[in-house]
Amino acid sequence: MIWLALAICVWGIFQNLIQILLIYFRWKNHSAASPSKWPMVSILIAVRNEELELPKLLESLDELDYPESKLEILFADDNSTDRTLDLLQEWAGGNGNRRIFHIGTSEEGEFHPNGKANALAFLGKEAKGEHFFFTDGDCVVPTSWVKEGISSFIGNTGILIGITAVKTKGFFSQMQALDWWNTLGIVKVVTDLRLPTTGLGNNMVISRDAYIKSGGFENLPEGLTEDLEISRAIVNSGFTINQQVSDKILVHTKAEYSLRKLLEQRKRWVGGAMTLSLGWKILLGLQFIFFPAIIFLIAMDFKTGISIWLIKVFLQSVFIAFFAKKARQKIGFLYLFVFDFYQLLSYTLTILYYFWPSPVEWKSRRYP
Repeated sequence: MIWLALAICVWGIFQNLIQILLIYFRWKNHSAASPSKWPMVSILIAVRNEELELPKLLESLDELDYPESKLEILFADDNSTDRTLDLLQEWAGGNGNRRIFHIGTSEEGEFHPNGKANALAFLGKEAKGEHFFFTDGDCVVPTSWVKEGISSFIGNTGILIGITAVKTKGFFSQMQALDWWNTLGIVKVVTDLRLPTTGLGNNMVISRDAYIKSGGFENLPEGLTEDLEISRAIVNSGFTINQQVSDKILVHTKAEYSLRKLLEQRKRWVGGAMTLSLGWKILLGLQFIFFPAIIFLIAMDFKTGISIWLIKVFLQSVFIAFFAKKARQKIGFLYLFVFDFYQLLSYTLTILYYFWPSPVEWKSRRYP
């Protein structure tokens, strides 16, 4: 038993070492020269009950550096029960390139049982752009977001994903931010190897051609991870996924403000992860199994167990810090050092909550 635990723990070290080597030697920057003529672009955003965070997004959209004649911004209010729709209508005013649609009770589930997928499917039918940009109502986009996305959309790319950083205020949000950096770093490694990965619903670009050929959101299987499903459909249609990492395409999102909200978010994500390929499931499973294995190893051989854990923490910290630096972001050493302890607690609670017999609650809706 101790040898099995040792093998799992050594794999944890090996995986982080390989990630560092790949991200250092196989890094791909997809940003090319700006096109001579900027194409028509549609920004598609589905929102529900976002009155608190929405003004920040609207302000950032006002500041976008892109020709106004080549840009349209489409919002779908997914039957909000707060002032979200009012805020959108006030913001749009009489501006012709800003269109607001309301998904009422009679339109719920018209294209897809997932509320967000349904709203995005509606917007997809209205959009006129050659490229569709996606973000969420609780995000803030940089002024260079659209130009960097277009400049990085090359070759047979069907989806371009950017990077998303959690806005930090306190220890809990710092840990969530590191979780995002670690996950997106792994996604970068995988996409640069041309292996199947996922979309990123709060920061991605899809070409019109890829969207149409994949069938769009309305033809996705039932589920709550529409970004994963649309990326799978687009890859199956013969396109590739690329990830561009730079501060020019760095979107900020809010942290979950409570442990319960975080677990609700993670339960939805785990549901999507369960539809991944066997290879992805094994990789994700080994990350979780590392923790009971290292605890068992420490109990059996304290010095060996602690040494292996510290090496893993060090390599993981190097990986996250190096990846964040590519986007010109700095992370404090102390947060990196304690992140693994947060992961131990987070993974454990997530698994327990996932198997807890309760529906998934998302945007004030419950899904079985």
